[in-house]
Amino acid sequence: MQTAMRPGSTRIEAVMAAISERIAARSLPPGAKLPSVRGFAKTMHVSVSTVVEAYERLAAQGLVRARPGSGFYVAAPLAPLSLAQIEPRLDREMDPLWVSRQSLESGLAVLKPGCGWLPPSWMPEAALRRAMRHLARADTSVLTDYGMPLGLLALRQVLSRRMAEHGMGVAPDQIMLTESGTHALDLICRFLLEPGDCVLVDDPCYFNFNALLRAHRVKIVGVAYRHDGPDIEQFSKLVAEHRPRLYLTNSGVHNPTGASLSPVNAHRVLTLADQAGLVIVEDDIFADFEEVASARLSAFDGLNRVVQIGSFSKTLSASVRCGYIAAKPDWIDGLVDLKIATSFGGGRMAAELVLAMLTDGSYRKYLEGLRARLASARDEVTARLASLGIKPVLRPRAGMVLWCQLPSGVDSAVLARHCLQDDVVLAPGNVFSQSQTAGQFMRFNVSQMDDPRIYQSLARGLDAIG
Repeated sequence: MQTAMRPGSTRIEAVMAAISERIAARSLPPGAKLPSVRGFAKTMHVSVSTVVEAYERLAAQGLVRARPGSGFYVAAPLAPLSLAQIEPRLDREMDPLWVSRQSLESGLAVLKPGCGWLPPSWMPEAALRRAMRHLARADTSVLTDYGMPLGLLALRQVLSRRMAEHGMGVAPDQIMLTESGTHALDLICRFLLEPGDCVLVDDPCYFNFNALLRAHRVKIVGVAYRHDGPDIEQFSKLVAEHRPRLYLTNSGVHNPTGASLSPVNAHRVLTLADQAGLVIVEDDIFADFEEVASARLSAFDGLNRVVQIGSFSKTLSASVRCGYIAAKPDWIDGLVDLKIATSFGGGRMAAELVLAMLTDGSYRKYLEGLRARLASARDEVTARLASLGIKPVLRPRAGMVLWCQLPSGVDSAVLARHCLQDDVVLAPGNVFSQSQTAGQFMRFNVSQMDDPRIYQSLARGLDAIG
């Protein structure tokens, strides 16, 4: 595949960058032979002399070593993994990791309509403080000892009952607590994937899915996501062509589109998965935002080839890191061993806090108020964005996100750069898209959009682009 030249670079620098990125991504490890001069010249659409000069410069820098009569070989010691340099390289200013870091590292003065969490004032602070007071009176072992590998039994029992409300018969010993939803997904990737395996994701999908999968050295293939789930015709073709090991998706409130999986689509996905031996990982992190639960692949499948993961970061506290994996028993046993090997015990104090907040009687009432508040915010934000020519692709039934189409000719990454100058962090469409076909779309978080400066910044940016 030809590597696009960066603005202002020469052909020699483009060849050097392509090889350097492969070394940084470890697709060319120490001792590996570089592509032949003639072959890489053809790949890069440059002359043989250009590749020779590029290789010679890399040798001068100590990255590669020439072996007379044999070719060029990687000489540098293995560098620390750099996800930002794994191909395909995106513009660093707008790649998924940059969006996450900008949102997480910025101060209170920065506005974050592109982030994926609720503002502090929307979270159940009173319940959290009650839980912390309760925890302060707990036995010393709760405050000092490692937790059980499976995680706090009482919390797993609560989760089992909550899943039963959605038609899932899941025993507590089929549930393992994790440090977060991301930790849960990382463990599953370690458990089921090998470098080079293919993973199917929605296009668009939550951008950290792409970032995490890149870290696991897998091939990522996107399937178009519609208002009722993945495009089934395309899903079928991609499964047949690529034989993916996993399909990673949201079934409830889909991130970033806000769509909900239909029962018909769910059955078709499961039929195709069963025929192909495909494992499905269902991220259900937004489940509690729904008043009426939409279709769940895990409920239809009974955790046969579907693994469900979730956490409480979005509704309880992002600071209290606690998630879970629900899977068939023999997989849970293997995942427990892997959890011990990578993190030893569980986060016992976090699990105790979550248990207290889920069982003190206030959580259901809090959720009712949160759902109503989000519904009102969706209506208000939709109207304010419409005045700027920005329109949601669909009207979500629940949740905090709006997946919007920008006015004709407006690139969301360009608009995001304009708004950054006003300390407004946006989430442009292509950070969610494996195919890079969402340049005219933007994800907005309605709970983070009550500040008029956001709309003023958007208006200025649209005027400047127009």
